[in-house]
Amino acid sequence: MYTIELEGLEFRAFHGCYELERQTGSHFEVSLRITTELGTVAEKDDVTLAVNYLTVYEVVREQMRRTQHTIERVAQNIIDALHSRFPQICDLECRVTKIAPPLGGKVARVSVVLKMQN
Repeated sequence: MYTIELEGLEFRAFHGCYELERQTGSHFEVSLRITTELGTVAEKDDVTLAVNYLTVYEVVREQMRRTQHTIERVAQNIIDALHSRFPQICDLECRVTKIAPPLGGKVARVSVVLKMQN
């Protein structure tokens, strides 16, 4: 088993429960902690056997383009898409953060963390 961490993936996206958020967009950050089976990745030095973090980024970017009302749904979409693409993933933690959410006062960020465990 080994863990891959991708931290601070930044996106401009159009998620939010208010129509204005879905029209103007906001800044988001995604961080992932993926635990997967090592298999023969290290032994064979073959990226095609690994959970390729370039592909992980592309999957996350694709999911961030799908407008949702809640960041909980965004996080679940990311988890579902990554697990579908990489069935060897054992555990996955996904943090989706909305930077400076419009809450009527100064708030730096709001995050949700979802976990998938097999």
